[in-house]
Amino acid sequence: MKSINKIGVLTSGGDAPGMNAAIRAVVKAGLHYEKEVLGVQKGFLGLIDDLIRPLSSQDVYNIIHRGGTILKSARCDAFRTKEGRQKAFDTMKARGIDALVAIGGDGTLTGARIFGAEFGVPVIGLPGTIDNDLYGTDYTIGYDTAVNTVVTAVDKIRDTAHSHDRLFVVEVMGRDAGFIALRSGIATGAEKIMIPEAKTFIEDLFDSLARGKSHDEGAGIIIVAEGDDFGGALEVEKKIKKRFPDYDVRVSILGHIQRGGAPSAFDRVLASGLGFQAVKGLLDGKSGVMVGSINRKIEFTPLEKTVKYNQPINVELHSIAEILAL
Repeated sequence: MKSINKIGVLTSGGDAPGMNAAIRAVVKAGLHYEKEVLGVQKGFLGLIDDLIRPLSSQDVYNIIHRGGTILKSARCDAFRTKEGRQKAFDTMKARGIDALVAIGGDGTLTGARIFGAEFGVPVIGLPGTIDNDLYGTDYTIGYDTAVNTVVTAVDKIRDTAHSHDRLFVVEVMGRDAGFIALRSGIATGAEKIMIPEAKTFIEDLFDSLARGKSHDEGAGIIIVAEGDDFGGALEVEKKIKKRFPDYDVRVSILGHIQRGGAPSAFDRVLASGLGFQAVKGLLDGKSGVMVGSINRKIEFTPLEKTVKYNQPINVELHSIAEILAL
C-alpha cells in the first residue's frame, strides 16, 4: 500500500446525529498524524462532481454538538454505475486523495466496498445510521440520540393520552429493523411494541387491550416500527377501531425528528472514538473494513460482512419487553 498523505471524508445516506463529531475526529486525527484531510460534499456525488475542499481544525471547530452533517448528504444514482465510479476515482487521483473514510449506513458502506475493491482505494467505513442495524458494532452513530428523541416525544404524548383516556399508536423509524422501537418502547413503558423482526399477532394485541379496558384503562401507548409486518401505525389504528369502536385511538408518526437534534453524549463519544480509529486504521494499512465497537472494544469488520449480515435484535430484550407489557 502506498503512503497515505491525503484522506477524503464523506457522509452519505440518511443523516444521523453524531456525524459531525465523526467528521471532526477524522480531521483532528489526520492533522495529528500530519496528514491533509479533504471534505467531500454531498456524499459520493461530491466525488463525481469534484465538490471537495480541504478541512482545517478551524473548519470543524464547534461542530461536535450539532446534528446533521456539515458535509451534507445526497443520493447518487451515478455512483451505482461503473462509469460513475470511474469518474469518482479520476477525481480522487486529480485531487491526490490517497484514502477514503465513508460515514453512513448499509448503502454507503456497500458503495464504499465496491469502490475500494474496483480501484484498489484504501477505504474504511464508519457506522452512521440511527437504525443500529449494521453488523460489526454494538451501536451505530446516531442510534442513542434517536432513541432518546423518541422517548422524549412519547413521554409528552402519554401525558395527553392519560388526560383524555386515549390510546396512541406511535410510529417510529425502522423500515427493516426494530431497534429504535424496542428500546424506546421499553424505556417509555409502552403497552405493546411491534417490530419487523417478530411477527405481529393482532389477536394478542386485542387481548391486551381488552384486559386494559376491563380495568377501565382506556389510555396507553403502542410503539410500531414503520417496517412492522402489519403495515405501520395507520393499519394498526384501523384494526383497533374496528374491534373496539368506543376506543379513542390516535396516531402519531414521529418521522424525521428522529434524525435531527444535538447528538447525545454517548453518540459524541462513540463518533469521536470511531473517527479517530478510522484514520489510525488507514495509516496502519487497514482497508475494506468498517470500524465499530463490540463489547466496548474497537473492532474492524470486513465490509463484505457488514453489508451481507444484519445486526440481530436482542431476543432476550424483546422477551423482557413482552413480559413487562403484560
